[in-house]
Order: sequence, then C-alpha cells, then structure tokens
Amino acid sequence: MQKLHTPSVVHALAAAVLLAASGFSMAQTDAAAKPAAKPAAKKQPVVNPSSRTNLKSAAKNVAAGIEAAEAALTPAELAIAERVHVGKLPCELGAAVDLTADPKAPGYFSVVGKNFKYRMFPVATSTGAIRLEDQKAGAVWLQLANKSMLMNQKLGIRLADECMSPAQLAVAEAIKLNPPASVLDAPKPAVAAAPAAAAPGTSDASAVAAQPASAAK
Repeated sequence: MQKLHTPSVVHALAAAVLLAASGFSMAQTDAAAKPAAKPAAKKQPVVNPSSRTNLKSAAKNVAAGIEAAEAALTPAELAIAERVHVGKLPCELGAAVDLTADPKAPGYFSVVGKNFKYRMFPVATSTGAIRLEDQKAGAVWLQLANKSMLMNQKLGIRLADECMSPAQLAVAEAIKLNPPASVLDAPKPAVAAAPAAAAPGTSDASAVAAQPASAAK
C-alpha cells in the first residue's frame, strides 16, 4: 500500500517547482533585455604632432634651399639683370609680355603672356645682347637696344616679337630717322680727274700756251 504524501511535503515540492520556474523566466527576461555586445572599434593610428611639425619644417628647409640655390648668381649675371627692362611691354599683333623682377630672388624674372609663363634668369652672351632663359621650359628672352623677343627653343617657335619698353621705342624711332649704314654699303673709291681735252682745231702748242707758266716749265 502506497504512502500518501503529507500536505507539508506537497507544499514544499510545489514551492520548489514554482521557484525554479520563476528563476528560469527571469533568466530569459534578463537575456532578452541585455543589448547585444557592440563590435570592438578599430583603433585609429595616433599621429604624433611633433612628426607633423618636423615634416613642415623639412618642407620649409627644402624650399629655402631651392631659393638659396636660385639666388646664387654670379656678379656678372646680376649686372645683366640690372639692365633688363621690366613692366608690361607691348608687342606686335596686339600681344604683350609682362616682365616682373622677383623681389625674393635677385636676378630672377617672371615672364608672363597669353598661354605662357616662365621663370627666367640672365645668361651672359658674347654679342652683348641681354639674354634670359628658362632652361627647363626651353624658353629664351632676348633684349636688344630697339626691341625684345621671346622664343621657345624646344617647340622651335617665336612666341612674341617686336616687344618694346619706352626706352626701346625711343631707340627704334631714332633708327627710323637715321638708319645706320649697312655693311653692304661700302664707300665708293675716289675717281681721279682726267686732263682737259684740247678744243677742236687747236694745236698742242696753243694748248701748252694756255696752261699756267709754272706748268709749262
């Protein structure tokens, strides 16, 4: 014959079941309420401010070195630079060239016009003409007494011609009024005067008599 459970035992078992069920429900609620863990953020590389300062300083030093190298012109080249005509120079066919000296680099010039811009420095010549060059671009500026011209030797073309400053215009006008003698115009040799011929019908004796006494001796 089976033994009947006493009410206290039954109550204890029911309480245990209820407690277990309650704990399981609370565990599910906590799991649902807890947000999903976020993925770990990637660490950004840390840039040292001193590194940026060093890079800027190095860039400034390089630029200063380039300027110093540019400024290292010879006294002869600097003397040529002092004779360069600057300003906006009108040229033929309505063109113009703006030639400006660089205040930070003595002897260097900026030559600007339509569709071109060059940075030039003086180069000594055997003819005495003033010559500026941009060797990287192959551009040459030639300044004569009465005009200037700009050429691109790499392209083999003349970019501007008959460019004149006020001083060059004055020289050009003076040349028009008094053209210089050409090398082809050599002086003509002097021609010796021929002796006067005797008049028709006169003898040699009369011709001699007509000459001065000193010549007749």
